[in-house]
Amino acid sequence: MVGKARDVESNPMSPGTARQDDLAQALRETYPELERVAAVGGDRVFLVGGAVRDLLLGQGRSDLDVAVIGDPEVLAAALGADTVAAHERFSTAKVRLDGHELDLAAARTEAYESPGALPTVAPAATIEADLARRDFTINAMAVPLAEPGRLLDPHGGRADLGAGLLRVLHPGSFADDPTRALRAARYASRFGFALEPGTEDLLRAADLATVSEERRRAELLRLASEPTGPAGFALLEAWGLVELRPGGAELAAAVAALLKGERWRGEAERPGAVLAAACGPPGREMELAQESPDRPSRAVALARGHSGVELVLARALGVAWLDRYLEEWRAVALEIDGDDLIAAGVPRGPALGRGLAAALDAKLDGEVAGRKQELACALAAVGGS
Repeated sequence: MVGKARDVESNPMSPGTARQDDLAQALRETYPELERVAAVGGDRVFLVGGAVRDLLLGQGRSDLDVAVIGDPEVLAAALGADTVAAHERFSTAKVRLDGHELDLAAARTEAYESPGALPTVAPAATIEADLARRDFTINAMAVPLAEPGRLLDPHGGRADLGAGLLRVLHPGSFADDPTRALRAARYASRFGFALEPGTEDLLRAADLATVSEERRRAELLRLASEPTGPAGFALLEAWGLVELRPGGAELAAAVAALLKGERWRGEAERPGAVLAAACGPPGREMELAQESPDRPSRAVALARGHSGVELVLARALGVAWLDRYLEEWRAVALEIDGDDLIAAGVPRGPALGRGLAAALDAKLDGEVAGRKQELACALAAVGGS
């Protein structure tokens, strides 16, 4: 899987891409700010990772990663770019340049002291050494910004793009970092790629228990944020890596569709809701799934206090009355308040809450309308307590 760096110059690229001159043109058109980076960084700067992959696939702009032979902060200063964030341990800097954000990272090597441990990093003297630490061949390509028509492809990533394959760079890849197995589901579902047979064997043996719950969850949330996330969770289950809740992949797809629609959009953050649908144990949403309220006041009492995620999950499970709760009932409010009851002679205390609650229930159920009827209902409820 690993060989000498190959320069792709005159041969056609994989489907959706072009030849050398077209690669340079696509780079200029897609990332015009990189001409400035090239002018300052010279032969020390390279476009790497997903940005190269997506450029070859003709998918337009992607997260912009530039590898630097040397100190990225020195480059950022020379560019006059605004630094948004920096990570000293990994020698990275996120900067804003010409209205766009890009990640500058020192070319580096990585060594893992134990399976699943965070890597020990060291500066790399060549871009090839940096590419050798990456997860899959399709993410281990680079374009020298000083030669924008030249593709560095030491691990056969372009061929795997054309074949629709995910292939790791070395046999210990998933042992070093088992979260790469979770990442595989993200790429496989996003691009419709298959696992190269040897990679599949290695992936199925990955031990996710060697990494922290926090790191596993972070990677699963990234998957859940993808439009094809539900399909990715189905892959993880098929590969034997993650146990989903019963019907989890289907429920995740239903949740994603709900949150895409106008009615439920914004009710819950998509990544957390999709992850809960796929992997979370059944929770309080199951209470709502068992209920069929016979009046609006009962529906509001049942739904009140549930989180947005729980409401979305319940609706995805088929609780249709939640649409009316969302659009109509939860916004119903009284025209009266506690001051009106006090003015009518009700003493401060729990009776105020009981009276207002009774009036709101009656208004929800269409039994009262307007201030006069609301006040009468509230006072009747207090007087009968």
